[in-house]
Amino acid sequence: MTLQPRFTAADGLRYGLLGLPLAFVALPLYVTLPNYYAREFGVPLASLGALLLLVRLFDAVIDPWIGKLNDRLFARSAASVLGVGAVAALLLALGFALLFFPQTRQPAALLAWAGAALVITYAGYSALSVAHQSWGARIGGDESQRSRIVAWREGLGLAGVLLASVLAVAAGPVVSTAVFCVALLAGWLAWTRSVLPPPTVHKSMPFSLWWPLASAAFRRLLGVFLLNGIASAIPATLVLFYVQDRLQAPTAIQPAFLGSYFLCAALSMPIWLALVRRIGLARSWLCGMALSVGVFIWAAGLGTGDLAAFLAVCILSGIALGADLALPGAMLAGVIADEGAGGKGEGAYFGWWNFATKLNLALAAGLALPLLQLAGYSPGVRSDEALTALVLAYCVLPCILKVAAAATLYFAFIRSGSPP
Repeated sequence: MTLQPRFTAADGLRYGLLGLPLAFVALPLYVTLPNYYAREFGVPLASLGALLLLVRLFDAVIDPWIGKLNDRLFARSAASVLGVGAVAALLLALGFALLFFPQTRQPAALLAWAGAALVITYAGYSALSVAHQSWGARIGGDESQRSRIVAWREGLGLAGVLLASVLAVAAGPVVSTAVFCVALLAGWLAWTRSVLPPPTVHKSMPFSLWWPLASAAFRRLLGVFLLNGIASAIPATLVLFYVQDRLQAPTAIQPAFLGSYFLCAALSMPIWLALVRRIGLARSWLCGMALSVGVFIWAAGLGTGDLAAFLAVCILSGIALGADLALPGAMLAGVIADEGAGGKGEGAYFGWWNFATKLNLALAAGLALPLLQLAGYSPGVRSDEALTALVLAYCVLPCILKVAAAATLYFAFIRSGSPP
């Protein structure tokens, strides 16, 4: 048996750098966009939620097919994956620019413009991210190495999120878009020099799109990921509304909340990796979920002016986020290896994985925003009823979903003793 070379820090940088622009663009798409269109253009929350739900559902549906295409590209050559990745990067840059520089302010036309730009952006983002994730999973290794590979990708992704959050306030959309395009080019070039994954096995027998769903371990892990992902996506969608209306925080301090959240997530990565070596992936992820629940229960009691307390919430929930970013992908890589799908089916697995991610985001925006409007909340409304609805949606509902995810993780993987 041939021992696999150690995955070095230089390898991690070359592979993981593309995670920076992918996360850079994700912050505006999933956190800033709803608030931006609601406040700058006056788009009603119900209309915005419906649009995001439809487009994100479309994006989610195409992800498994993108994963299938990636398996075919990997079967051909790594160069084919990189070539399609370059095209996807161009689409992503084009869609992002169109999205944040609309050429109309007429409500119906603005929604149509945003919908078209989102389709282009999501298509490029999905194709590029599925290929990048599959590449990392194909590099493989033991549990510790798989965690390091994911941590490099997600850690550099958090650097991208921090950069995006700072530039959005300090420099505006023109500079942010230019920096994003430069980072995207640099990330793709670094990826072309990354460690090559082993060649695809059984090239004459393409891996079926539906085979991952036949795996009981994958279905259990996907269930945990869905519940936990929705629990994380709802506060991500609502955080700016909570900060602006519940806490009534000055505009100047708002970047500090997002910045501390993502910075602490990045800084916590070595802690979670060390914990994995001691207690394993599943138990470490469970600890992260428990920390998140405790923090959001605390946040439910905050009110106007509790800015220092909310900064502490951001720090602690950022640490919990580190577990959500570094550990589930490593668990998935373990499931792929245990199922004997390594080197032939990573794209199909990550296609369904990204489908679940997009479904989380679609449900968070498509359900939370219209329900908040029905409950009487809209940006700037600070009646007791409106703020109670906002707190329930931002704090309490995610806790319920996190507890459900933690229970599923415990019974499916820890108590049962099932891998990973």
